[in-house]
Amino acid sequence: MTPLWTREVALAATGGRAQGPDWQASGVSIDTRTLEPGDLFVALTDVRDGHDFVANAFEKGAAAALVSRVPEGLAEDAPLLLVEDVLAALEHLGAFARDRTTARVVAVTGSVGKTSTKEMLRHMLRRQGRTHAAEASYNNHWGVPLTLARMPENTEFAVIEIGMNHPGEIAPLACLARPHVAIVTTVAPAHLEAFESIEGIAREKASIFEGLEAGGIAIYNADVETAPILAEAAVDFRSISFGVSDDADVRVRRLNVVDAVTVVEGEERPDNALLSAGGRTEPNTFIFKVGAAGRHFGMNALAALIAVEAVGADWDIAASDLARWHPPSGRGQRETLVLDAVEGHSIELIDDAFNANPASMVAAFEVLAGIEPREGQGRIATGRRIAILGDMLELGPTEAELHRALADHPAMASFRRVDCVGPRMRALFEALPAHRRGRWVETAEELAAEAHKLIDAGDVVLVKGSKGSRVSLVVDALRRLHQAVDEGTE
Repeated sequence: MTPLWTREVALAATGGRAQGPDWQASGVSIDTRTLEPGDLFVALTDVRDGHDFVANAFEKGAAAALVSRVPEGLAEDAPLLLVEDVLAALEHLGAFARDRTTARVVAVTGSVGKTSTKEMLRHMLRRQGRTHAAEASYNNHWGVPLTLARMPENTEFAVIEIGMNHPGEIAPLACLARPHVAIVTTVAPAHLEAFESIEGIAREKASIFEGLEAGGIAIYNADVETAPILAEAAVDFRSISFGVSDDADVRVRRLNVVDAVTVVEGEERPDNALLSAGGRTEPNTFIFKVGAAGRHFGMNALAALIAVEAVGADWDIAASDLARWHPPSGRGQRETLVLDAVEGHSIELIDDAFNANPASMVAAFEVLAGIEPREGQGRIATGRRIAILGDMLELGPTEAELHRALADHPAMASFRRVDCVGPRMRALFEALPAHRRGRWVETAEELAAEAHKLIDAGDVVLVKGSKGSRVSLVVDALRRLHQAVDEGTE
């Protein structure tokens, strides 16, 4: 097997200095907890100093370590690659890996949906060529170079997710990734504490187009109010807009959510040469199915399918595979938890506990409102729609107003109970009518401890919040109810 990195090539990429014997690495790791034997361990300094874990990395079988100093407690012949700055060296590795591959690269950003879109692209492209994509949400200043540094030379398609918390983050990462296609899924209020306005967020998201290769293709959402900002940023490239808007190059005419599936029908402009050249036939109409419920999944899937065709893959094969795609854990994943295996009693859980902002909350509300609870089960007998909502973080000075405004969404009328977690969610709790209020608690731990009291057979339960709200603990507690039943019936 061809190694991912040899000492000689890593030296050339980073301009560092080698110490110890020759080595070759099959992977790149920044965390000893997930390190695999043969990995190059990169001693980044973030919350903790990675140099403190180099010895442990070698104990777990690391091939070498990328460091800025020689850590204590190592053997004299430990294989090290010494550099002035570890993060900068990781960026150099990423740039070198990008330069040596002929892969067609797609970069994805957006206030909502970038991880799901990235995962859709991974799912669709991997059957059409060797595909490399970011793990989890590795989309920041170290996640993007790490993703690139892990990319094998023979990769045919690569999908790079790019996020931001502050102005000026996206463009350098996009220039590092050098995509052939760049997607902005949407622009919505998120990270407002770092931006003065939604227009500022749009300009930052649009800066992903700065990294496009010559002849690159910019894909953006035509339905957002800031679409003109996105269009202006894409003026030097071939651009394709998508959405329900009459102005969209690829327009959704009908979107139906049926149980756990989303069906999208639409048309492309007759003069849209890119898609027409890909084998689309007159009258340039399309229909496809996504194996997940939600309008937002349908729209993100459309952007992903456009990108698939833009990098030279087959739309029809990709659309067929898309029907079997399911969202990853914490991103709207839907599952049935059996509470009584003998009686067949269960609940439907929507695990959306990884991230939250006003736009993604609304999307999740629409999904919950569209699922019918089951009648005639459990103590209450009437199935309920229940929302367990954690704080939305990084919304800036208007955070209380944005939380409170969720109470006015029309979907709320179909929810039987809303439980709120965190100090920011108190604003929503107080805005709810008394008959819809469940509990408000300061921490997710408090609610997780009472998970068994929150639900009843037949319920449909949405759990959503920013990662920092830790509402994933409630998801874990609910899943344990299912596991306990299984273990008790074996």
